[in-house]
Amino acid sequence: MVAVSNISPGEHVPTADQRVVLGDVGWTGYEVQLAMRGEKSTPRIAYLDGVMELMSPSRTHEQIKSYLGALLEAYALERGIELSPYGSWTLKAAPRGAGAEPDECYIVGVDQSPQVPHLVIEVIWTSGGLDKLEIYRRLGVREVWVWQDGSLATHVLDGQVYRSRTHSEVVPGLEPAMLTRFLEHPTLTQAVRALRAALAP
Repeated sequence: MVAVSNISPGEHVPTADQRVVLGDVGWTGYEVQLAMRGEKSTPRIAYLDGVMELMSPSRTHEQIKSYLGALLEAYALERGIELSPYGSWTLKAAPRGAGAEPDECYIVGVDQSPQVPHLVIEVIWTSGGLDKLEIYRRLGVREVWVWQDGSLATHVLDGQVYRSRTHSEVVPGLEPAMLTRFLEHPTLTQAVRALRAALAP
């Protein structure tokens, strides 16, 4: 796993995400939990085939996802790509028994009408929990980036199956794993400046 000093400012000890997984939960129970949580940002709630996960992300988890999101947005600005962030948008489909709230998600292009994002970013900082790729597959998310152990994997939906790719299919010209090179900077502004310098002609 990437060292804390490579991904965060100052000196701090990484903490684990707090996760509770509950079995035998009906769809109504999932909807009730979402309603009880309301507009709060945590816990993030995921659901798959009667199993519900409630997760409160750690400081390190939140920083990694924020860095990746900001770096993606900086790349889009530099390359003239239309991109809109939707944060932890609650995505769900009762007929498919699946729901999740991404770490970050985006619609690419000027059309903001899609009912699911084109791209989701997920950070796996603490092992365990639901199969998020299966959830996003059922929801029809075209591309999922999964950060784990210092690496960023790109999964592109091909029919009904996710395939591993080196390049994004929704963000033109981008090899997502390249963004991890900039996580070593102690501040986000330094990371973004370094990315912009690397992209300069």
